Amino acid sequence: MNSKELIKALDNLVAEKNISPDVVFEALQLALQTAYKKNFNSKTNVRVDINRDTGEIKVYSYLVVVDEYDDGEEVVDEEGNVKRLEPKINRDAQILLEDAQKIVPDIKVGETIEKEVTPSDFGRVAAGTAKQVVMQKIREAEKVGIIEEFADKQDELMIGMVALEDQRNYYIDLGRTRGILPKKDIIPGEKIVMGSNIKVYITKVENGPKGPIIKLSRKNYGFVKRLFEHEIPEVANGTIVLQMVVREPGIRSKVAVYSTNDKIDPIGACIGERGSRIAGILKELNGERIDIVPYSEDPVEFIKSAMTPAKDVIVSIPDPTKKNALVIVQEDNLSQAIGKGGSNIKLASRLTRYKLEIKTMEEINKAGNS
Repeated sequence: MNSKELIKALDNLVAEKNISPDVVFEALQLALQTAYKKNFNSKTNVRVDINRDTGEIKVYSYLVVVDEYDDGEEVVDEEGNVKRLEPKINRDAQILLEDAQKIVPDIKVGETIEKEVTPSDFGRVAAGTAKQVVMQKIREAEKVGIIEEFADKQDELMIGMVALEDQRNYYIDLGRTRGILPKKDIIPGEKIVMGSNIKVYITKVENGPKGPIIKLSRKNYGFVKRLFEHEIPEVANGTIVLQMVVREPGIRSKVAVYSTNDKIDPIGACIGERGSRIAGILKELNGERIDIVPYSEDPVEFIKSAMTPAKDVIVSIPDPTKKNALVIVQEDNLSQAIGKGGSNIKLASRLTRYKLEIKTMEEINKAGNS
């Protein structure tokens, strides 16, 4: 590979990998320094210059000017043994001031004397050695680029393709990298089809020992929140506010909403004409039920709404400071109020942040007569 071919290859690499040219050239310079020392048994310090326009490569050996040779400091350990530390500068990379001044009369301690030592066949020898180091630097740069690209996407919704599956995870192709969707984080009962597109919620972006790790979920409550923003323009633009979202994945979600515009009904806007808007969300949630309830600063009214689908709910709050409330329902509404496995009352409690106790009217009347 001649100099022009080298520059062309590096330019293509920069464009293809979308990384800084500085990163590539710095990596190549490091690789060539390593190659020179290895192949030409150099003990001196060397630096490599690469002309970014022509691709011409030059190697310079340089000596550091010292007033006396640094052979390493002598130290005494706890047992009284004398040991010599490694010198800060390699002996072969030092030159005494008096010798240096014979070459450069006004040179001072700490400065360097350089000499070009570029071998005639250096390009051929260095190419193979440089490749591995350069590719390593490129991989590192790509990792940094991916982290930067996805850093602001944490807690966001993305669409990816189901690329791979193992015993515990699905791997979702998100473009420059793949995210990890643990099987414990899919919606209970749903079937994931290989090669299909899928919506996922990014729960974590971190730089792991082997590269960027993008953690995904479809069970997180944030997944429901982002679906609402994706499907309902008024939520996306802030006209309708999702005050609180709680979820029992695969069973039920409760979403408390209010409107910043008195002319817009928040629940109606979320449901859409003939249920057109909520239908898309329900389909994505694999049949999981969604209760959209009006948010109220009045805890009694809010708890009543949160208990939906139960009707004719009576709420008593003896002491608001203790965040406890008694919910009273008719006998025929009890199962709806409690929900499957207690899901409805639990979600209502989480939504309102009140500890809810539920009783039937019959139980209240019986207690009052006893």
